[in-house]
Amino acid sequence: MKTSMIDSGRIEAMISQLKAAATRPQGGVPVVAADPTAVAKTGFADALKASLDGVNASQKTAEGLGSRFALGDDKVSLSDVMISSQKANIGFQATVQVRNKLVSAYQDIMNMQI
Repeated sequence: MKTSMIDSGRIEAMISQLKAAATRPQGGVPVVAADPTAVAKTGFADALKASLDGVNASQKTAEGLGSRFALGDDKVSLSDVMISSQKANIGFQATVQVRNKLVSAYQDIMNMQI
């Protein structure tokens, strides 16, 4: 079985994409500042909160579409409901995996010898 490793170029590209996404406001409009160094830095807590808010919004959207479909709204199709539900589920599962990794890292740090 052949396993492929992620090369450093792809990792650097992903990091630059994450940094670019972190500096964008929620509306998707890029930040424009008179002084390029004046852009506020986004911390880990802010990025985590934004990610959790995104997952929450996705779940609320899926729930809303599901209830509209169940009430007989003709503008909502079953495929829209299922796709939205799966997106919310994938986002939630990814969030759970990130949480598990953070807890594991915290436990590893707490078990280190000084």
